[in-house]
Amino acid sequence: MNSFLVAFGLASIALCIGTFLRAKIPFLRNMLVPASVIAGILGMIFMNVAASCKLNIGTDAEMFGEIVNNLFTISFISICLTGAADDQESTPKNIFKGALGMGTIWCLLYALTPLVGMLIIGAIGGGFSMDTIYGSLIPFAFTQGPGQAAAYGTIYESFGWKNAAMVGVTFASIGFVVAFLVGVPAAKMGISRGIAKNCGKIDESILKGYLRKEEQTNYMVKDTTCNSNIETLSFHFALIGLCYIVAIGISKIMALLPGFLGTSMSGLMFMNGMFAAYIVRFIMKKLNLDFLIENTLQSKITGWTADYLVVGAFMAVSLSIVGKWLVPILVESAVITAITFVACFYFGRRIGGSNDFERTLGLYGTSTGTVPSGIALVRIIDPEFKTTTAVELGLMNIIMLLSTPVYLVLLAMASKTMSVTVAMGILAALTVVYMIILKLTKCWNKPSYSWKEKVGKL
Repeated sequence: MNSFLVAFGLASIALCIGTFLRAKIPFLRNMLVPASVIAGILGMIFMNVAASCKLNIGTDAEMFGEIVNNLFTISFISICLTGAADDQESTPKNIFKGALGMGTIWCLLYALTPLVGMLIIGAIGGGFSMDTIYGSLIPFAFTQGPGQAAAYGTIYESFGWKNAAMVGVTFASIGFVVAFLVGVPAAKMGISRGIAKNCGKIDESILKGYLRKEEQTNYMVKDTTCNSNIETLSFHFALIGLCYIVAIGISKIMALLPGFLGTSMSGLMFMNGMFAAYIVRFIMKKLNLDFLIENTLQSKITGWTADYLVVGAFMAVSLSIVGKWLVPILVESAVITAITFVACFYFGRRIGGSNDFERTLGLYGTSTGTVPSGIALVRIIDPEFKTTTAVELGLMNIIMLLSTPVYLVLLAMASKTMSVTVAMGILAALTVVYMIILKLTKCWNKPSYSWKEKVGKL
């Protein structure tokens, strides 16, 4: 059996079931839970049950991880191939400001959450024989995701901290859940209060998640190529494939940069994919060939990648719960979720821009799950990606490099070359530094929207 095709098939089955459950279960309809989220949770349960029963299903969590990584790159290539709306909010200046604001807030959380986490485990962990150090694993899980949580957990284990990878993955699994458990109701509130400007009217069709035959009035796409020559969809996927190869070339060039910079930049394949897409679209525009790109179709391709990204991200998570530490892990996760929510929804609406609510929601999803989680939440309130938020979520990864001192401190502490007290002091100082950066870069302004105004009711 082909592991990739089996994984794709299982994800597709989960999406079909998720679509059916969204249409039939009132709670899921009223909560506007995307079919991809329902499918992802079901898929994660299935994968972990199969693993625990040692069933050979023809694929594994590792394959889903590879699918997620590649779809992540493809999604941002597709976003950048899509023509931006011709308005002042789509200028490079505003896009960069959004990326700068969200990236700096993310860095703030990256420094603050391990500090709080260690304080919590230091206070209650003793009763469960859990060392304070384990509380510092949460930023790798919440703000980065299961892959980084497992990777850094393994590094911790090499320094003698047993089961650190298992603790990290457990934090990451919880992060996925709270990303949508809190994010979806927040999106719904934004829609009901008229803060989300691009979601359209919430009617019965939106609630149940599909259109009946008589409701299917909009055509998805117009042809830009002659089908006897090449199908329009094939041409658009060909452009994505071209950009992917160019992105590989850019990554190899980036790898020539010295030291940490070269390693980091060459590894950010999705960001290099964005650069490649901008280059390809720029050349096509100069050659007067950009009319061949159909923006509606391109946005549908982006939506397709977002659906499979969410499902794949869930199914890539192998749940390894450390039973004796479950209570402190849950307590820390609950507190960090509350802190993340407050930070995102306080600073997010102060970046400055008409899409600050989309930024806030995307930032929260990214800071508790992964960037695909953030994009999935944004898609609830901006289903056609009319705002530049998705692009900003990708570009903010450049700003995330400002977090380098944080993980250097954490690794120094884990390796016992730095004391816990000193590490916590530095993390507190870095948290203040990131707040100062927000102020100096004018990404900390007066609120751009208010929760008090209510224009409708779901």
